[in-house]
Amino acid sequence: MNRVSHWTFTGIAAMCLATIAGCTDLMVEPKSTVTVANVFKDPSSYQAFLAKLYAGLAVSGQQGAAGQPDIAGIDEGFSQYLRLYWEHEELPTDEAIIGWGDLGLPEMNTQQWAVGNNFVGAMYYRVFYQIVLANEFLRQTTDAKLDSRGHTSATLKAQVKQYRAEARFLRALSYWHGIDLFGDIPLLTEANPLGTLPQQRPRAEIYDFLVNELTAIKADLPANGPASYGRATPAAADMLLAQLYLNAAVYSGTPHYTEALTAAQAVISSGSFSLDPSYAHLFQADNNTSPEIIFPVTSDGKSTETWGGMTFLVHASCGGSMPDSSLMGVKGCWWGLRLRPEAYNRYTAGDRRANLFYRAGQNVAVTAVGTFTDGIAAPKFRNWTSTGQLGKDLTFPDTDFPMFRLADAYLIYAEASLRGGGGSPSQALDYVNALRVRAYGDSTGVISGPLTLDVVLDERSRELLWEGHRRTDLVRYGRFTGSSYLWAWKGGVVGGTGTASYLNLYPIPANELIANPNLKQNAGY
Repeated sequence: MNRVSHWTFTGIAAMCLATIAGCTDLMVEPKSTVTVANVFKDPSSYQAFLAKLYAGLAVSGQQGAAGQPDIAGIDEGFSQYLRLYWEHEELPTDEAIIGWGDLGLPEMNTQQWAVGNNFVGAMYYRVFYQIVLANEFLRQTTDAKLDSRGHTSATLKAQVKQYRAEARFLRALSYWHGIDLFGDIPLLTEANPLGTLPQQRPRAEIYDFLVNELTAIKADLPANGPASYGRATPAAADMLLAQLYLNAAVYSGTPHYTEALTAAQAVISSGSFSLDPSYAHLFQADNNTSPEIIFPVTSDGKSTETWGGMTFLVHASCGGSMPDSSLMGVKGCWWGLRLRPEAYNRYTAGDRRANLFYRAGQNVAVTAVGTFTDGIAAPKFRNWTSTGQLGKDLTFPDTDFPMFRLADAYLIYAEASLRGGGGSPSQALDYVNALRVRAYGDSTGVISGPLTLDVVLDERSRELLWEGHRRTDLVRYGRFTGSSYLWAWKGGVVGGTGTASYLNLYPIPANELIANPNLKQNAGY
């Protein structure tokens, strides 16, 4: 976990308490009895507001695990950002399946969601909740605003300049999620006038905006290194750029594989990160000490209580005959998440990444979605440290979620090179083999060649399993929908069936279309 989790944001949070809609409605400025004038009178409020932006990825509301949610209309635990994003990226794919029958989840398992799906709507509003807060922070931190409050200290202004760059990174991160999941969405910045219905912008236009934003802010972000763990750094910006460039053909219609390779290589060559000798350590309660994690969503059993995020990923991966405390480091299994057979069968003998799976009493085949023992369990994330110590709390884990890590940069380099982005084919192979040497513990898993796109896609699934990449990867490869690649329960059939291409995007929520006539629904819905 990271010290960002400990930054207090009580006063700033109050700005969103009086009317929750004010923090999710794109037309409405956040309002509260806590006014801009009295909140920002204290110079420490700028750090507090920034902490709220980071916390928006980790928690679901303004207090404890539940009770004062950021967004309404859905169970608060279900509405947490990381949990929603993970579900949208993993449940409709060949990697994960959830056994719960809660409204909307069965459709996520099978690519059968509709416009009114609660989880899809909550993801859309969670994205814009972050964007609206980031915009408000940027409005309130201009030099003119600081001067008007008598905050003229050069030291404070320099700090606020860095905070502004971090806020722009976090806004860009959510906008990336927005265009990846929903396509054409409104583009709102701090310059947009409040009180007007936002216009929907082409996905390609927002892609260009994000590339320009991230390029502009890199020099102002906190330096790479342990002191900035959990915060946006130049390496985090390069990783987000690499993700955008790698998927540019999807987002803008124009490939940018050379730029993807360059951004990935910038992270690799920074010297700030190295592969963790222990793959398991990347998903343990002290993974904040890993040399590999570039940008995490931080968790702390005492400071970031939530029923979403890592609480969900740890508890929901546990069930059947699995011992909760001794294996997972938590009290109570939720009997939810398992592997689909296609993901499990991708691992070969000797691959120690599969040592994190739990097989006793579990079947490889998923004959019944609601039966936890159908599907190999994958308790990848655990609330134990690498030294055998429990996390601080048996309900809420200390384990951070590795949104960006060095292994992904290696794999982006390899794929971009294979797609014509330049670089060295031998270097690309070396990067993939470095991951396989770690996975097998020796050279037995080394690929002699040739490296192919299919090999890289499979390696991405093994290395980055359940880390929120799979849907985006399959869309990029043209295999998420259609009939060219089937897996268990795709399309609602036990053996899998083809699905319509319009499902490559999620629908704009029905309520949003009613509220804003400027929006057009994605084709097919």
